[in-house]
Amino acid sequence: MDSVIQAAIVYLLLWIVIRLTGRRALGQLSTFEFVLFLIIGGTVQRALLGQDYSLTNAVIVIATLVGLDVLVSLIERRSELFSKIVRGVPTILVENGRPLESRLARARLSEADVMAAARLRHGIDRIEDIKFAILEANGQISVIPRERTQQPMRAARPFASG
Repeated sequence: MDSVIQAAIVYLLLWIVIRLTGRRALGQLSTFEFVLFLIIGGTVQRALLGQDYSLTNAVIVIATLVGLDVLVSLIERRSELFSKIVRGVPTILVENGRPLESRLARARLSEADVMAAARLRHGIDRIEDIKFAILEANGQISVIPRERTQQPMRAARPFASG
């Protein structure tokens, strides 16, 4: 029973730590953050298994973690509030070409991060050309470009014959 309690505590603790570190997607982790998560993984493994490296204990810990994950997903489906707490909500980072500095700071992102997403997905090279940039709950940045106003085409002048 100790293994189940330890696994539940570690699951909750890791969830809190990951939520506090922000919503970056795994592909957006810096080298330092990636190394940090590897170290955390090794530390957590020792904390979960303690001195009991038996197969039975490992199966109990894995089953507990998977069970907690399934339980959380079931509760998420039934409770919108719980889902918002667990998954987070989208955050607007740029509105009508204007970066929202406080939201960028809270998300630990820079204008350069937003522009990288804008260039990759839409070929946008100026922040003024972004209608909205949204940090999605999964950590990805969605960019909605401004509609470009097209200059009216000049009517072609007929060539003078002569």
